[in-house]
Amino acid sequence: MTGLDRRTFLGAVGAAGLTTVLGSHLANASEQSCGPKGTGAIYVSSYTSSGHGLDVAHRDAASNALVIDRTIPGVSNASWFDISADRKTLYVTNEDENGQISSFSLADPAKPKLLNKKSAKGRHPTHLSVHSSQKYVLAANYSSGSVVVLPILAGGKLGDVVDLAQHKGAERQAHAHQVVNDPTGKWVLAVDLGADSVYVYKLDTATGKLKLNQQLKLPSGAGPRHLAFHPNGKYAYILGELRAEVTVAAWNPATGKLTAGQVAPAVPAGTPGEQYPGEITTSKDGKFVYASVRGSDTIASFGVSEDGKSLKLLNNAPVGGVYPRHFTLDPTERWFYVSSDKSGTLSWLPRDPGTGLPGAVAGKLALPQVNSVFFA
Repeated sequence: MTGLDRRTFLGAVGAAGLTTVLGSHLANASEQSCGPKGTGAIYVSSYTSSGHGLDVAHRDAASNALVIDRTIPGVSNASWFDISADRKTLYVTNEDENGQISSFSLADPAKPKLLNKKSAKGRHPTHLSVHSSQKYVLAANYSSGSVVVLPILAGGKLGDVVDLAQHKGAERQAHAHQVVNDPTGKWVLAVDLGADSVYVYKLDTATGKLKLNQQLKLPSGAGPRHLAFHPNGKYAYILGELRAEVTVAAWNPATGKLTAGQVAPAVPAGTPGEQYPGEITTSKDGKFVYASVRGSDTIASFGVSEDGKSLKLLNNAPVGGVYPRHFTLDPTERWFYVSSDKSGTLSWLPRDPGTGLPGAVAGKLALPQVNSVFFA
């Protein structure tokens, strides 16, 4: 798929206007903090044909509505964020044909300032993460099916790519969709939708070089998109995009190996229409796993048991938008913020801390071609 085809497939279709529908008054001021390590800023990514790209937002204390404060000019096709551990530098993918990774100073979190841009050595970088060593940014090039390593220089700027790992699909073209390190920081995992695989690499933190340790092959047509680790570090939950399911994989940090186990459906049996899951995350207490599902346009909630080994689908809650590409829990885990790119809406839903389940949509913001929300 080309970048345009990919965005057409994912439903990146804009809608005019920018309006806010205020939600119910369910939170108090103490819930608005991003925590002791947070900057307090909220960043929203969109494709630049919407006129936004990188927006800075804040959360209304009474309604929990997200309000756009300003747009940072000149940010092309922003799609993913991560931040340095000291919260001083923001890294952003520029999902273009000639992909780049941008670094921004957060000396003033409300006004990110571009430090530099570096080539991702591939087409349409769709995901990045800061390695836990704080020495490198890892990026996944979707259309090229490759993973790259960029060094972090003094002051947060990026250096040129120091290594590139090329994936190869057996039945379809490789499409690297995510790259993260494991909870120990010893291993790098890359999820490839086209190759139906999760690649596990050893990263030499002295040189930035990757060495393949394992290629976990999932069934043909699974189309793995993203994964999330259980807080105990013993299991990874691999979300399929082409099949609406989550594969539970046991993780051995000593050997750097995944072992596939249970496959849990993300929608009830008999759900009509095609389903394309988007994002996955776990609650901090490890009791719940959540996934967005495009098609039914819901958040799937799973209960976790057996110390992370088993998942049970609890319900599918409507998100109030069409094609929820991404969602995030706020730092208090009291609210879901959901980006639905086909409808161009960013919605928010309360989360019951007891049951773990999402409530009814409390409000929406119209934002064409919205991609993701990041609490810095």
